[in-house]
Amino acid sequence: MQLRYNYRAYPDASQRRALASAFGCARVVWNDCLRDRKEAHAAGLPYVKSAELSRLRITKAKRTKERAWLADVSAVVLQQSLRDLDAAYRNFFESVKGKRQGSKVGPPRYKSKRDTRQSIRLNTNAFSLQENGTVYVAKVGDLKVKWSRRLPAAPTSLTVTKDSSGRYFLSFVVDTEPSILPEVETECGIDLGLSAFAVLSDGTKIDSRRFLRRAEKKLRRLQRELSRKIKGSKNRAKARIKVARQHAKVTDRRRDFHHKASTQIIRDNQAVYVEDLLVSGLGRTRLAKSVHDAGWSSFVGMLEYKAVRHGRTFVKVDRAFPSSQVCSACGFRDGPKPLNVREWTCSECHTVHDRDHNASNNVLVEGRRIVAAGRVETSNACGAPVRRAHVPAQRGEAGSTRKGRTTQAGFPGP
Repeated sequence: MQLRYNYRAYPDASQRRALASAFGCARVVWNDCLRDRKEAHAAGLPYVKSAELSRLRITKAKRTKERAWLADVSAVVLQQSLRDLDAAYRNFFESVKGKRQGSKVGPPRYKSKRDTRQSIRLNTNAFSLQENGTVYVAKVGDLKVKWSRRLPAAPTSLTVTKDSSGRYFLSFVVDTEPSILPEVETECGIDLGLSAFAVLSDGTKIDSRRFLRRAEKKLRRLQRELSRKIKGSKNRAKARIKVARQHAKVTDRRRDFHHKASTQIIRDNQAVYVEDLLVSGLGRTRLAKSVHDAGWSSFVGMLEYKAVRHGRTFVKVDRAFPSSQVCSACGFRDGPKPLNVREWTCSECHTVHDRDHNASNNVLVEGRRIVAAGRVETSNACGAPVRRAHVPAQRGEAGSTRKGRTTQAGFPGP
């Protein structure tokens, strides 16, 4: 399976200039190739092949006066930009034909130098890990990296990213074998919420940290300062970076919280069942800010790929399942209840229920039923392993370690 490991990079002034040039050249190649395909489509001409675009917009363009500066960056950066465009078109076509699951994917769009996130992608021909702990990037130099953990294997690709707050990150894609954890007897159902971030079927409650809400006071002050600056001025650019850094802190804290909580749940339970919430729909209600602050989709995604990696069973219970309406003691359906009702008594067996704990117990029962019906890929009745689904490379990896173990830092040789 493929995993993605992110590390903070600290380029010097000359390296930042070289990376800015690489970001710009990759963006220009993307826009030029996209323009050719759009114009061909508007004129009713056949789809322009990648080989033709590579010859026209990379090889020949370097010999012209207008695009001579394309030769200042690595050719791998330009070729990977064209391949990324091909992947974007492929995802769009598969989405239109119905071959791609999930939400619909739109056609590729032009990139701007004012985009808050800039990135380039490299293969093994354009980067290497040095013995002194730096990472060599072609025509950029040796980048200083903060190694928070070791790479489990030799990386197959590298993405260099600059975010909106001006930070640089190196993202390595690594092919690894699943790390199967010892089997345990416990299973849990999870009910996600706002008052409590998650309630487990064993009664454990994970408090909601409300990272954005806690940072709103400082964000309001920084936003006021930004609004008073003249557009296009250097002071406005400095104020914008301050706002972006504060948002980045909120994002980092939320991601770290999700990783630690999801890792603990996967380690402690052999099977994890969670309700499949429609976050995009809840994000259009009056609770939108709180819903996005909780980050349910990111948390569920972490549970899913970590379950595959560590040999656990993971099941999503359909969102139409009435987990809050059914009594977990007798199974009587007591009807829908408004959100302000946090505790209720079953009219059939007179059991007093906590709303969230009752829902997590119902999710646990429904998840077990789904597994018994054979609707998920898991171990069969004889314990023989069954093929698991492919897991895409993750953009963030947990920085926490197991209790009693120290973090391995330094050169991450395979």
